[in-house]
Amino acid sequence: MRILFLGDIFGKPGRKIVKNHLEWLREELRADVVIANGENAAAGKGITPRIANELFTAGIDLMSLGNHAYDNKEVFDLFESGEDRVVRPLNYAKDSPGPYSTRFAVNGQQVTLVQLIGRVYMPPVDSPFEAIDHFLRDAPHGPIVVDIHCEATSEKQALAWYLDGRVTAVIGTHTHVQSADERILPEGTAAITDVGMTGPHDGIIGGDKNAMMRRFLTQLPTGLEVAKGDPKIHAVVVETRENDRLAQKIERYSLAESDLNKGILE
Repeated sequence: MRILFLGDIFGKPGRKIVKNHLEWLREELRADVVIANGENAAAGKGITPRIANELFTAGIDLMSLGNHAYDNKEVFDLFESGEDRVVRPLNYAKDSPGPYSTRFAVNGQQVTLVQLIGRVYMPPVDSPFEAIDHFLRDAPHGPIVVDIHCEATSEKQALAWYLDGRVTAVIGTHTHVQSADERILPEGTAAITDVGMTGPHDGIIGGDKNAMMRRFLTQLPTGLEVAKGDPKIHAVVVETRENDRLAQKIERYSLAESDLNKGILE
């Protein structure tokens, strides 16, 4: 099985490049299932029912959120509607709205998506290590993809090593800068510290560079303004072994819209 995971979709530019190119990309990469982090899809903070449906229509099968999961209050309408293809972090409080895992059937198998959120430089949450241990006690058969939504690269790597041999892939999100450390760990788990960002790259982690620089220069709060130019898709493809849930290959992609328009895949 080939699993395509798109890095954090940021604002309208991120949604637009997905809408325009995902169908072609999925076919070109021979992806059986497409997963994306969508917590920045609504103007950089959260997601709405309309935007979720837009991304599902574009070809995404499952989505994870993160620390901005509840920033847009319309997300509660999404969860109340019974939508179960969008997951919030597993190690949030147990009564938090929304599902903490979801599954997608493909080729006679069930692919499971679960998300953990880190604790280093992040809002207080339960231990991601304990939460995933509890989840895996009754884990379903088939591939399991874990979205590790963390600020610290060390915490992401620690969680990847902790889960080596127990899940298919541990894919880092949140920091929006793609790391060049994709690998298969010794016991068969694919890992990357950060898959990167799908959206505008002429700013600062998706935000307008001038507005973001004002924040650093003045220490005053500024509203989030989404950057507009240089859209890219950042992604990885994880290929599973034939007879178990572990991985045999991981490939990293950074795809500019100019190349996608020409049908170029490198």
